[in-house]
Amino acid sequence: MDQKPVEDLLRRLRRAADGELMARFNRVVARIKADGSLVTEADLAMQVRMQRELAGIFPAYGFLGEEMDLDQRQAQIDKPGAGFWVLDPLDGTSNFVTGIPYFAVSLALIVERRVELAMVYDPARQELFHALAGKGAWLNGKILGKRTAPASLRTAIALVDYKRLPAELAQRLVAAAPYGSQRSFGSVALDFCWLAAGRGHVYLHGRHNLWDYAAGLTILHEAGGHAVTLEGSQQPLLDLRPRSTAAALDAALFAEWRRWLGIVPRQG
Repeated sequence: MDQKPVEDLLRRLRRAADGELMARFNRVVARIKADGSLVTEADLAMQVRMQRELAGIFPAYGFLGEEMDLDQRQAQIDKPGAGFWVLDPLDGTSNFVTGIPYFAVSLALIVERRVELAMVYDPARQELFHALAGKGAWLNGKILGKRTAPASLRTAIALVDYKRLPAELAQRLVAAAPYGSQRSFGSVALDFCWLAAGRGHVYLHGRHNLWDYAAGLTILHEAGGHAVTLEGSQQPLLDLRPRSTAAALDAALFAEWRRWLGIVPRQG
């Protein structure tokens, strides 16, 4: 995609999130969806607005949003056409409702099973991450380059979501953590971006969905990061099957983290 439409879309994403999310921040009541997750008026308003704007400027591409039902999502996966957008209108809804300023909107364009464009916007900090396939990743227009990593896993900061990990692995991490300290912030998309920016060194999550990781994981990869599932797959599942992720920005730290987790990499 050319730079001019990308810049236009970045501006539109900022305006939409500032208008639909920040105007409602900590002022809405959430309800529980069938899968146990939360949804608010802000999630729905953001999805409606972005779907309308994307259809207006990129009519050739389809759309898959978190707040669509399963049949609608599957229909888009089954018939991708020229490509389609994947939107998480509010990643970190629990934080949003509680007043914790750690949430984001995540948008990715998938063409022929590859993410071509990725955007994650944190409206609370006005930080906009984006990446173009094969061209790099940026934060507010500045390239995300090499970051200094700890000398070993023992002094690293880990971003770990214990809730969705296999019980045995979670217990092992609690009993004998190999890293220096641990954080869990509550937004998958933003976690990947913070990792790409060096705000944390290793990452682990047991189960997240396409709309959670499509943009953030691409930004991490384009910043030079590395990722693998707990089963060893190095390829993102650009479909509706949930995936796990172990990741790091630094190659040596990633190798150490992967060895500790007992992950044997495989293709596919």
